[in-house]
Amino acid sequence: MDKIYNNKNVEEKIYKKWGDKGFFKPEERFGSKKKFSIILPPPNANAPLHFGHAMYVTEDILVRFHRMKGHKTLWLPGADHAGFETQFVYEKKLQEAGESRFDYKREELYKMIWDYVQENRKGMENQLKRLGFSLDWERRKFTLDEDITKIVYQTFKNLYDDRLLYRQKRLVNYCTFDGTSFSDLEVIYEERKNPLFYIKYGPLVLATTRPETKFGDTAVAVNPEDKRYQKYIGKEIEIETVLGKAKIKVVADKMVDPSFGTGAVKITPAHDFDDFEVAQRHNLPMVAVIGFDGKMNKKAGKFEGLYVRQARKAVVEEMQKKGLIEKIDENYVHRIGVCYKCKNPIEPLPMEQWFVKMQPLAKKAIDTVKKGDIKIHPKSFEKLYFQFLENIHDWNISRQLVWGIRIPAFKCEKCGEWEVTEGELREKCGKCSGKMVQDTDTFDTWFSSGQWPYATLKTTDSLEFYPTSVMETGYDILRWWVARMVMLGIYIQEKEGIKDVKQQVPFENVVLHGLVNDPLGKKMSKSKGNVINPLELVDQYGADAVRFALVYGTALGNDQSLSYPKLQAMRNFTNKLWNMARFIEFQGNERTFKTSELSIKEMQILSKKHGDEDIWKSDREMVQKIEEITSEVTRLLEKYDFNHAAQNLYDFTWHEFADIYIEESKRTLNNNDASGKDTFEVLSSSFLILLKLIHPFMPFVTEEIYDVLYGGEEDLIVSKWPSL
Repeated sequence: MDKIYNNKNVEEKIYKKWGDKGFFKPEERFGSKKKFSIILPPPNANAPLHFGHAMYVTEDILVRFHRMKGHKTLWLPGADHAGFETQFVYEKKLQEAGESRFDYKREELYKMIWDYVQENRKGMENQLKRLGFSLDWERRKFTLDEDITKIVYQTFKNLYDDRLLYRQKRLVNYCTFDGTSFSDLEVIYEERKNPLFYIKYGPLVLATTRPETKFGDTAVAVNPEDKRYQKYIGKEIEIETVLGKAKIKVVADKMVDPSFGTGAVKITPAHDFDDFEVAQRHNLPMVAVIGFDGKMNKKAGKFEGLYVRQARKAVVEEMQKKGLIEKIDENYVHRIGVCYKCKNPIEPLPMEQWFVKMQPLAKKAIDTVKKGDIKIHPKSFEKLYFQFLENIHDWNISRQLVWGIRIPAFKCEKCGEWEVTEGELREKCGKCSGKMVQDTDTFDTWFSSGQWPYATLKTTDSLEFYPTSVMETGYDILRWWVARMVMLGIYIQEKEGIKDVKQQVPFENVVLHGLVNDPLGKKMSKSKGNVINPLELVDQYGADAVRFALVYGTALGNDQSLSYPKLQAMRNFTNKLWNMARFIEFQGNERTFKTSELSIKEMQILSKKHGDEDIWKSDREMVQKIEEITSEVTRLLEKYDFNHAAQNLYDFTWHEFADIYIEESKRTLNNNDASGKDTFEVLSSSFLILLKLIHPFMPFVTEEIYDVLYGGEEDLIVSKWPSL
């Protein structure tokens, strides 16, 4: 063995060997009939992976562990087209070149983004390989694959036929900067300081942060229990506006908080979600005064064409001239919705979109976790899961994008009738023979990726692995993705005629890891310039050290900060394993001993041979400790406790095995009798067992050592787990 372990000479060679020998394919081994499967959460195909993606290591640990247990193991890779995310990234590239998406026809822009994504996928897959992830690459899938798209279409049509899908003009979350609507989950809320304006509405004074939307007001609302306003309820009041006099109705609604402002609020149904609900209850009209370009429309009179912020300033100035503002609170702090990508305020706008009725789907998703058909680890995240599903709103799945799966719905230009298909084109209306025009919108990415477990296994002839054993992902997308997969997965299986709930769910366990932040504890983002490419760390410390550092010292579900000292410590641990192997190789060569591969049971029999001999005390103790560490690591991995499994292996290997046992074994190894040979057998066999236990965490160095010391026809990746 070389004096120093050089990961750069080992990792690519070993990964190629594993792939060439087909070890990543699911096969039955050691007579086991059990199956184990994981679908890789598909990374966005628009950019290289960041360091957070290296947390896929927890999945690889499970996959390698179950493969060594003899289970027929599948880890299926894929990539997500990431509709909005990818178009956002590509539009920034166009802007840097002085171009815009509007410079290209739809088909041309789509092809440009497609080529960009396909090129990026190659680099992304290389990153996954460099980290040692044992994925079955022959089954790789992409969310825009034709066969995947066909399944998405079918689900859309089924939902429509089952009256769980409808098209309606409703208030949606719209980013006027990026030009698309979003679902509730894609809106983040930030505390911001904005003036609170107390404006005069005839005999009333109202508090609002948005005086510019007053042109869309269709009522004033007060709480029905508020005694101050009883005489106004149900009546019209005359108000003075910057555009002249008008009349407006006063309604009573429990939504109004009497303690906010003056206890009276203006109702603008077209630009506020709470106001929209009030309007539905009181049959109020909806008047839009802001366009999808973020500018005031003709309803705003002389303020038409101004952006919202400009209009707010101009309207306030005009109202002040007319004495219509009583006072202004300049220090009002409130939460506003902003686009999660560009951070511009989200504008609630009325828009006709496709919505999925969520409550019927959510109820089954709640029940399946409560009954234990799906288990969430750590269990504490169940509360977040239930909270989301119990308060869920109907899901807007329409997006005003070019990049993505175009919605297979067609509208008749003559009679306005809509027809939903499973992807087939419609040219003539079946009702009046008018010309049909396809919806220009694409599906929300989460609608297609929400069908990912079923779609990927169905299209790779791998449905024997459905439901999958584990869905492992970051806790931050528990609501965005995991909950939606559960809802859609159950629905799809019901449509397939599957009645057993345990066969309907897309996965049996949800395992959630925390986020990986930068060394200062801040979330990594390109805008902050603190994103770290995992391959930079692999080149510096080796893939094994990076992998081990990610699970060591961090409890499941907890965030962690990138730690260079920990990476160096794990690099040192890699070198320690190598040096231990060199010691064993030297001892074997000195005595012409063949490196032993005794099982725990065989070592126990060997230990009895020496009875209570004092010189063999440390060997007897090591046999017992090897049995204990094997049992403990097996138990911890089965309960997804990667942190303690890694800590136990690190502490035992370095301190118990290297610092104590190897040193004590030297006095016996120097004997020329049978005890020296027997000690060597315990030493080398115990080390082999440790290599097997460490292999899921650090596959490259353990495979290389195994090949040198114990090499033959077998490879460590498919060797038998020592507890068997």
